Formats: sequence, C-alpha cells, structure tokens
Amino acid sequence: MVAAVAAYFLVRGATQAATAEAVRNAHSVVGLERALGLFHEPGWQASVMSMPFLRTVLNGIYIWGHWPVIAMTLIWLARRHPAVYLRARNTMLVSGGIGLVIFATFPVAPPRLAGLGMTDTVTVGAHAYRVLQPAMFTNQYAAMPSLHVGWDLVMGLAIAAASQHALLRLVAVTLPVAMVITVLCTANHYLVDAIAGATLTTLCWLLAGSVGPRRVGTMTSLPREDFDRLPALAGQR
Repeated sequence: MVAAVAAYFLVRGATQAATAEAVRNAHSVVGLERALGLFHEPGWQASVMSMPFLRTVLNGIYIWGHWPVIAMTLIWLARRHPAVYLRARNTMLVSGGIGLVIFATFPVAPPRLAGLGMTDTVTVGAHAYRVLQPAMFTNQYAAMPSLHVGWDLVMGLAIAAASQHALLRLVAVTLPVAMVITVLCTANHYLVDAIAGATLTTLCWLLAGSVGPRRVGTMTSLPREDFDRLPALAGQR
C-alpha cells in the first residue's frame, strides 16, 4: 500500500503541470462521445442544478460514497470474509496500477476543468470536500478511467459475493449505479470514463478470481500420504 501511495504521488507530480495536454485529451474524449452520440453531460448537470436537494445528495454521495465506503467495506470483509477481501484488495491494486499508467500517459481534464461550461458542484456546494481531500493530495487530471466508479463497483461485487442478505445485495447494486450518476452530474467524469473504469475493474475482478483458487488448488493437489503427515509435521514445529 505504501508503494501504491508513492506511485500515486509520482504520477501526480508528473501530470500536475500537463494542463494543456489534459484539456486536449479531454476534448478528444468529448469528440469520441459526440461521435457515438453519448455526450449528454452538460444537459444532465443542468437538470440537477435546477433541483438543489438532488444536487446536495449527489455531492454527498461523491464525498462519502467512495473512500469512507471503501474503508468500511474492506474492514468488514477482512474480519468476516477474508477470501473476498483478498480478491477485492488485489483487484484494487491491479486496476489502480493500470490506472496510474493511463493517468501518466493520457492525462484527461474532467468536465469541470475542460472549459465545457460545467460547474464543479462538489467544491462549490460542499466546502468540506476540499478540507477532507485538499487539491494538493488529488490528481486533477485523472478522469480516465474513473476509479470512483470502478472501485465502487468492486465494493458492490465484493458485497454481493460475501453476503446473501437482501439489503446488502441491494446496496451492492445501488452503490456503483449511484456513483455513475454522481460523477456525471457533478462534472467530475465523462460517460466514457465511467465505462472504462467499470470495464477495467470488472476484468481485474475476474482475473483476481481466476488466480485465487489456483493457490488453494496447489495444496489440495498434494498426495494423500503428504496430507496424513501434516499433523505430525505441525507437532514437530
């Protein structure tokens, strides 16, 4: 985790001054969305701006529905469902590593910084956000892919894998959907960012699931006589 944090700050330092490149890349993303008929973010935000209560709810989801939810979910998984915890942790580390490479090589300014006439509703409407996450500790040009969406999706997958409880499964479905709506309407990500983040973390989740059972399989493939010797070997230790 220390190495991951160090890598994040190295990438942040490398991209912080890349404003012009990040804005150019942002307009390339917008151009792609327009070509695909997906560029609706300004209209979505305009609808939210006309409903102050909904705007406040979305700001709250952006602030409290990401890191606090991730921390609580990982603690719960580590204590109650360690196998699912390991899968979620590995998924986050692998997808985060890939994300850092993309952030460094293809910095993208979010809609709020790309000159699209959209408002940073989180900073404007929730002053506590910049107290909890000062700009000096965040990468302003890490819009692509959206790990806000991707990692909330990982938490949803992990909760669904760990519990059969109907309420928790509802949370598992609602969490990533709410974050997609939130990042689009608060001018923090493009729809393509959300799709890329969800795709990346889903693939990493499947990869982590395929690798994990093999470790168990190496032990269960031992000959029967070796299993019989395990208690005696444990006594010798």
